[in-house]
Amino acid sequence: MVFSKNYLPLARINIKRAIVLLVTGQAESLDFGTTKQWEVRSPSVVLQVPEHIRLTVGNPERHWKVPPVNRREVLKRDNHTCQYCGSSKRLTLDHVIPRSKGGQHTWDNVVTACEKCNSTKSDRLPHEAGMVLKSKPKAPIHPAVAFAEQFWNAQRLTEAE
Repeated sequence: MVFSKNYLPLARINIKRAIVLLVTGQAESLDFGTTKQWEVRSPSVVLQVPEHIRLTVGNPERHWKVPPVNRREVLKRDNHTCQYCGSSKRLTLDHVIPRSKGGQHTWDNVVTACEKCNSTKSDRLPHEAGMVLKSKPKAPIHPAVAFAEQFWNAQRLTEAE
C-alpha cells in the first residue's frame, strides 16, 4: 500500500514497484505496528520491503476537478439505479427541483430516475408527487478520498476480526 506525503492512501502496488520506490529514495517504510515485511535478496543487498510505504518526493495529489454534470457521470454516481424506486431499467435524468421551478442543472439537483418514476414525478417536487429519494444527491468526491475511505474501513474490519 502506498501513502502520499500526508499519509493519504493512494493505491495498492506490486512488490517490484515498491522496491523501485524504496531503492530510488522516492518512498520510505511505514510501520503501523503489526505490518508484514518481505525480505528481498540480491547478490549485494538484502532489502526489507514493508507492507506500507509513504512517498517522500513530488506531489502525488494531482489536481482534480469535479466532473461535469452529464448523463454518464450521474449514472455512475447513482450506480445505474433509479433514486426513487431502485430500478435499473430505462434510466433517465431527473431534476429534483424542476428547472421550470428554478432548479439548476447541478450535482445537488440531478438524479437518475427510471422513465416511469420520471413521468410520475413530472414537473413537481418529490414530496408533491408522494415520492422519496433513496439518497441525497451530491457531487462525486476525489477518487483518492474515496479510496482512503474504502481502505480505512477495510482496516477497521480487519482489526475487529
